[in-house]
Amino acid sequence: MVKRFWVQLLGTVLPNSYIKGLLTGAQIYQGPVKGVCAPVLNCYSCPLAYTSCPIGALQHFMAIKSPPYLLLGTLVPVGVAVGRATCGWICPFGFLQDLLYKIKTPKLELPGWTGYLKYLFLVILVLVIPYLTMEPWFCKLCPQGMIEGGIPQVLLFPEIRHLVGWLYSVKGVILATFLILFILIKRPFCRMVCPLGAIFSFFNKISLLQITVDMERCTKCGICRAVCPVDISIYEDPSSLECIRCMECVRVCPNVHITTLLSPTIKHSLQEGKR
Repeated sequence: MVKRFWVQLLGTVLPNSYIKGLLTGAQIYQGPVKGVCAPVLNCYSCPLAYTSCPIGALQHFMAIKSPPYLLLGTLVPVGVAVGRATCGWICPFGFLQDLLYKIKTPKLELPGWTGYLKYLFLVILVLVIPYLTMEPWFCKLCPQGMIEGGIPQVLLFPEIRHLVGWLYSVKGVILATFLILFILIKRPFCRMVCPLGAIFSFFNKISLLQITVDMERCTKCGICRAVCPVDISIYEDPSSLECIRCMECVRVCPNVHITTLLSPTIKHSLQEGKR
């Protein structure tokens, strides 16, 4: 089975490899690729970013009160194909959370109800408030935007430092809080806040890529939950809205399988790799 770490690393580096911008002093890449929304949370304002953030784009469409047809043309096919798999395999912010959680400290668990909060963030901060105020308020508060865009922009381009105000400080506190939580809790941002994860979660039950559990053999030993980045027991609901299709449970348990309408050989090849 492909080592997920390397895919996550590529998913972080490739969309953020605009080195020329740093060398020439350009603040943000503005070429044709910028019109593409990668299916991950990745800040538009990052000096290294080639692509746009779908959540930033969605807020823009809400602010100008225009149907987001172009964005839907990107997100819907991805969701129908793989559900939330982009969260588990190529999202830079998810990768950061996975890395920081590896730091050895006492760990905490999130109550199950906190998973519903991301739907509130999607509706209120991404849809309703931008529609009413014509301002991208999720972007203004997003810790991913701070770490990829806010901090690098201020460090690299002194001419914009006079624009730093109270909102920048608030965003910094939000980022610092989440960085601490990343060490203590499995993917707290993905599970509680991420509106993109909320959007893709709706596709988990209908996507072509699915996970199945052989319940006749499953002993509910808990090994799937132990390795799960979002702390779920896959046997309880293989199509869970929280599942990010990382396939860690498939890797460690012979009773958990990948199934898909596109290629019946995937299941076989992955199971062979586990032997």
